[in-house]
Amino acid sequence: MISRVVKPTNNPFMTNIMNNESLQQGTLYIVGTPIGNLEDITFRAIRILKSVNLIAAEDTRHTAKLLHHFEITTPQVSYHHHNRTARHTQLLNYLEEGQTIALVTDAGMPGISDPGYDLIYTCIIANIPVIPIPGATAAITALSVSGLPTDRFIFEGFLPLKGKDRSDRLNQLMTETRTIIIYEAPHRLLKTLRNFKEVFGQDHQITVARELTKRYEEFWRGTLDNAILYYQNSQQIKGEFTLIIAGGSQNDGLELTIEELKDELQQLLKQGMTRSQASRQLAKVTHFSRRQIYDLSLEN
Repeated sequence: MISRVVKPTNNPFMTNIMNNESLQQGTLYIVGTPIGNLEDITFRAIRILKSVNLIAAEDTRHTAKLLHHFEITTPQVSYHHHNRTARHTQLLNYLEEGQTIALVTDAGMPGISDPGYDLIYTCIIANIPVIPIPGATAAITALSVSGLPTDRFIFEGFLPLKGKDRSDRLNQLMTETRTIIIYEAPHRLLKTLRNFKEVFGQDHQITVARELTKRYEEFWRGTLDNAILYYQNSQQIKGEFTLIIAGGSQNDGLELTIEELKDELQQLLKQGMTRSQASRQLAKVTHFSRRQIYDLSLEN
């Protein structure tokens, strides 16, 4: 049985923070939790977690460690990819009765590449208040120290695993000029690095962030080619990875037709350049990507 008793907050500092902000009945709170170091949680997040009636957690065992550390006794219920549909009705009923719920994920902000999005969307459609309690996010944390442009960027989350969906997404990114943020699992890291090398070329810049804010936090910066060399010979393909990839170059390239591009390509090949060398050179002075030009060279 899940308790629905609202617990008072005894710490006067925590009560007065944020201009005496009080919980709103029937509200879903989206609470950011640490992505590694427990000290990265906010005072506001701790107070909300202590005060709500229920915490909906991606993994209750994982979240229990966080709650125990901060002496939070609020009851939990699981909410994850496999049970999210069944949970929606239950959680919406609680909210409609005036209960308060905090949604948390294993690390970072809920709804970012996790099933929390479904509950948030469902509540919005049902006119249930949804309030964010900001916290750390791996994407922005890694971007901030990547050394790559931060003024314009896109977050791609996890790429499709395989097949046409994956190749289509990579093809879309060929012409992306903004910095690209990708999440990746350790067993797929090398495959993804090789895929991006095919898209942008071996000399393209990347920052690989591993185990952010945790004990074995690591940042690797360099070219895609060197990243592949490093990680295929490394014992460090463990943990969670965030990839920050420089966007393609923004240039005032020549506006060539396909036929004109083919002619230029043939001239470079006759001069002794390889397909790869010719593709890379033409990509620098036209609006076509290296991959597009290389694929075109194979047609001849």
